[in-house]
Amino acid sequence: MIAGIGVDVVRIGRISSWLGRSTLLERFFHRDEIAALRSRGIGAAESLAARFAAKEAFGKALGSGMRDMRLDEICVTNDERGKPGIVLYGAAREAFVRIRGGRIHLSLTHEGETAIAFVVIEVADE
Repeated sequence: MIAGIGVDVVRIGRISSWLGRSTLLERFFHRDEIAALRSRGIGAAESLAARFAAKEAFGKALGSGMRDMRLDEICVTNDERGKPGIVLYGAAREAFVRIRGGRIHLSLTHEGETAIAFVVIEVADE
């Protein structure tokens, strides 16, 4: 059963200005996301914009937004084939458990100056 869905759109130009500002990156992104950024090269801004959109979409899927949690507690990852996923820490994990979250589905895309993320949260099996 689906517990919630969320979608978010981010302008890539907004995020590209953050690339040289480590304090902003550390505020909004998990340390693993920042480390992975180094391997993105020319696509770094697009990657970060999609990840930022995923965090916001996750909050919308929770139904509470980002209330009482930090964006760096949500880490967008990629498996060995490139499929995106979300790993949760701290208050973000607690909010997920509170809604009986079981599985998170994530889709990311970017085109031109826009990055989009779509999140579906399934209820845990009982």
